[in-house]
This record gives sequence, C-alpha cells and structure tokens, in this order.
Amino acid sequence: MSVWTAAVVVLVWVYAGVWGAERFAVTGLAFPGAATSVAEFLGSVLGGLTSALCVGILAVIVLTAVPDEQGRLCHNTYRLHLWLQRAAIVWLVTSVAMVAIAASNAAGAPLPRVLAGGALGDALAASESARGWIAAALAAAVVAIGIRFTLRWLGHVLLLVPAGIGLLAPVVTGNAGEGPDHDIATSTAIVFTIAVAVLVGLKITVAVRPETVAPVARRTQVVALVAGATAVIYGALLLSTMVRETAVLGSDFGHIALAAWLLLLAVTVVDLVLVWRKSAVRRAVATASAAAIIAVVAAISTLAVLPPPRFLVHTFTIWDVFLGYELPGPVTALRLVSYWRFDTLFGVAALVLVAGYLAGALTLRRRGDTWPAGRTVAWVIGCLALLFATSSGLRAYGSATFSMHMTEHMVLNMFIPVLLVLGAPVTMALRALPAGPKGGPPGPREWVLWFVHSPATKFLANPIVAFCLFVGSLYLVYFTPLFDTLIRYHWGHELMTLHFLLVGYLYYWGIIGIDPGPRRLPFLARLGLLFAVMPFHAFFGIATMTMNSVLGSSFYGHLSVPWLISLTDDQHLGGAIAWGASEVPVIIVVIALVAQWARQDRRSGARHDRHSDSGYDDDLDAYNAMLRELSRTRE
Repeated sequence: MSVWTAAVVVLVWVYAGVWGAERFAVTGLAFPGAATSVAEFLGSVLGGLTSALCVGILAVIVLTAVPDEQGRLCHNTYRLHLWLQRAAIVWLVTSVAMVAIAASNAAGAPLPRVLAGGALGDALAASESARGWIAAALAAAVVAIGIRFTLRWLGHVLLLVPAGIGLLAPVVTGNAGEGPDHDIATSTAIVFTIAVAVLVGLKITVAVRPETVAPVARRTQVVALVAGATAVIYGALLLSTMVRETAVLGSDFGHIALAAWLLLLAVTVVDLVLVWRKSAVRRAVATASAAAIIAVVAAISTLAVLPPPRFLVHTFTIWDVFLGYELPGPVTALRLVSYWRFDTLFGVAALVLVAGYLAGALTLRRRGDTWPAGRTVAWVIGCLALLFATSSGLRAYGSATFSMHMTEHMVLNMFIPVLLVLGAPVTMALRALPAGPKGGPPGPREWVLWFVHSPATKFLANPIVAFCLFVGSLYLVYFTPLFDTLIRYHWGHELMTLHFLLVGYLYYWGIIGIDPGPRRLPFLARLGLLFAVMPFHAFFGIATMTMNSVLGSSFYGHLSVPWLISLTDDQHLGGAIAWGASEVPVIIVVIALVAQWARQDRRSGARHDRHSDSGYDDDLDAYNAMLRELSRTRE
C-alpha cells in the first residue's frame, strides 16, 4: 500500500510542477506555484468524487428503500444513510477549501499570499469557478446538516435538490459554461454529470453492499443501463464540443477525455449484457465497474482544471463570451421559427415527456381503460411548446434581447403550465405506472403517491402559497440584481426556465388541476384567484414600459446587439408583451374552469336525479332527521 501511495504522490507532484505550469503558460496566466496547483488538482478530484457520491447514494436510497408505515428507512438503506453523513462532511470541507484555492489559481498567486494579503475578496470576484465552489459549499452544508435530522424516505428525496445544485455548480461555472457553444455544453454537462453521479452511487453500492440492492436487482440494473447510456451519449457530445476545431488525440485533454469515455462505454456494454441476459452481477464485475466509474469521475475532475483545446485555437468574439453563438440578424418571424439550437436538457425532456405520456395512454388503452383525448392533446401541445420555447429562435433571441426574453417568459410561465396541468400527468402516472410487489420494495406508483401527498407538496401547492410564489417571484427575479446574474449565464437561463415552469404549474394546479393534490377552493374562489393576478402583471408591464433604467443593463450593454438602437425601447416592448400576452392564458383558464364547473353541476344534478328516482330526497331526509332529533330531545 505504501508503494502505491508513494506512486500517487509522485504523479500528482509531477502533474503540478510540470503539467500544471504548462497549462498556465499556454493560457497566458501566471503560475500560482506547485503547491497551489497540487491543491487545486486534489481538491477538484476529491470534491467531484464526494459530490457525485452524495447524489448517487441519495438516488440509491430513493430507488431501493422499503420505508415503514411512518416513512422511515429500512435497515439496509440506513447504512447508506450513514455513508452519506460522512461523505457530505468531506464534501463540505473540500468545497470550502476549493473556494480559496480556485480564487488563488485565477489570480495566479500562491494561496498563502492571497490569504495573507487580504486579496481573497478581489480574487473571488474575478473567479467564476470560486463562486461555483461557494454554491457547492452551501449545498454541501445543507446536505450535511439536513441528513442529520431525517431518516425518512421523503427527506432524502428533498435532499436531492441541494445535493444536485452543489454537484452542478462547479461544472456549469467551469469549462462547460465558457466559450463558443457554451449554451449547448452547459445543458449537456448538466445531464452528463447527473447520469455519472447516479452511476457512482449504484456501482459503489453494488460492489460494497450488494445486499442493499438485492431485492430490486433488476430495477437497479435497468437504471444503471439508462444512466450509462445517457452518460455515453452526452459525454460524446460534450467531448466533441470541447475539442472542436482540433484533433481529439492532439492534446492531453483529448487523451484523458477519450479514455474516460471509453471506460464509460465499457461499463455500459457490460450493463447491457447483464440486462439482456437477466444475469446477476458477479462480485468481480461489480468491483471492476465501481473502480472504472471512480476513475471516470477522477478524469472528469482533472479535465475541469485543464483548458479545452478549442479555447486555445479559437478566436473569441463577444458573441462567444456572452451567448456562445452568433445570431443571424434582426428578429423576424421566420428566424424565430427556423433558427434552432437544440436544448439538450429541456428539449430532450420535452420529447421524453411526450413519449412517456403516449406510452402510458397506450398502456391504458390495451388494458381496456378509457383516457380522455383532450388531456392527451393538451399534454402533447404543452410539451411541444416547451421544445419550441427552449430550442428554437425564441430561446436564441430571448437570450440576447429583453423583449424576446419576456415573450419566452410568458410562454414558459403562463401558457405551457396551463396545458400541462390540463394533461393530468399525475393521474396518468397513477393509472399507468406499475406498483411494487406486495410485501416488497415500493414501485413508481407508490413514489408518485408519497410525493404528491407529502407535506412539502401540500405546502407549495396550497393556492395561497402558489399565488404568492407566482406573483412574488416575478418581481424578485426582475426587480433585483438577481436578473443581472441569471441573464448573463446559460445556467441562469435554464434555472429560470425550470423556475417559471414549476411556479406556473403549481399556480394553475390549484385553479384548474384535475390531478389529486391540494384541497380545492370553490369555483368562485378559484376564479377570483385567477383574476387577482392580473393587476400584478399589469403593474409589472407598466413598470417595465415606463422605467428609464435598463434591466440587465450590464449584460445587454456588453453584448451590444447591433440592430438594437435603444435598450430602453426594447425593454418597453418587453413590458408591453408581458402586459398584453397575459390575457391569452387567462382566456384558456377561464374556459377550462367554466367547463369543469359545468361538468360538476351535471354530475351533481345526475346524482340528485338518481336519488329522486330511488325515492330519496337529500333535503327532505335531512329535514326529517332534524324532526326526529327534536322529538327525542323533548322526550
């Protein structure tokens, strides 16, 4: 063991002293010294491994746990819970250290000098990577603290959110978020990183504690295959983006990336054979797969501190820095429809949601169950609208101009959620997804039920809470410095897309929702809740139409779109779009709400008629019951 340890130390020091200095030289940056370079390399690898392990373990717990009646974990997954506690602490400590280390490397000065000279604040301001590690440290702290206070399945589901944010923060603020085509690279890196993290959790668990996944071996094999195939496809796309304009094997970056991709491919091929033959995983195969995935994560973390070859040969433009692509010209209806940059995150998600929903509808039809065609049409149109909003010229121009951004916002926040809610996806899932075996681990149907009826979902889906989120977030995003940050980066656009969709869905779920969920308000109250939003949207539109200051002025000013004569005029146009476009979704919602109201009245009338035909009258029965009670009281 001491020989191997010494070999690793020597290799790391050689990397820092020779390779590390070389990578700084080719980028024209000052070399911070071997010690700081070693710390960056080790911190990146350890931070990548521990963050992936935390997300992976959480995913394994969610997939394999057999909770008791109170929702607490079973004894097998409790051991994974203990692993998670330790891994989260290491992740937190590493992320905190990497904040200062990344800032020192960006400043080109040794870490002790930066810390002693009081220049850490300036170094942090100049380093996007350091700010990414700050987000990772905060997320790791939430996971490390939160895991101490929950033993429930749902608690681990909710911890996936901060864990995922911490996992992705250093990724989207690194190489993937910079340079030409960084919009495609960022979305691709998000999916790739999550898929690899799931593989890390599954492979290490199968290798170290196979009894944990034994009751759901087939399920975990299929999930591992899907995650591996996703990582292989997205990894190839990400690699092609990073080495474009150069030869893949023409740099150390290309060598490491290709080796990692081939390891991923080998692991995925093995998983495919196991699933195809329905074979159990042997201990040697499980150990080899776990070692391969750890090596892949180490290689990915190494690539995070190396400059991609494309950055060294490409002549950067202002479009590359701020957008990642160059727009073909001024906004026209034809360009909005014809100019596409496919979003590998939400574009793929839209297609997967359509395919999954249609598969569920086909399952119900084969079973002899009916499913309203209107719901299918609403869902499909909503998903296709999501594809268009995130991958067409609407997103491309929406990232560059405020007016098109507000058009995209209205589609994502007020139009698409209405259609998705009318599609009743939860009801579809509960009817089409399989349930777990009796006495065995829960299945997808149980997961959906638990999540829909969880306290967190009940709180967020409460009509008043959803209303406050729907209205308040509009002002919070645009009338604070938050918008300046989100509009600058592609990860900010993806985050806004997710936020607008979720907030809009929660709001309209409480008004026209068909799925089981929050307690429904009376129809008149729902109508009032719908119209209560209109003054807030009107005020927002008027405010943006009349203010002299420009929202996102730093970004739009630096981008300097050549055909935009006035940023103020473009903002005023965006405000007019926000004000006027909000009326179209309201009309759709009112029609849906009136239709639901009329349908309920018909059902109530039919029920009353059946009672009358049977000789029953609800009002008369209630009156007679009251008389009998009064008679007994007098006696």
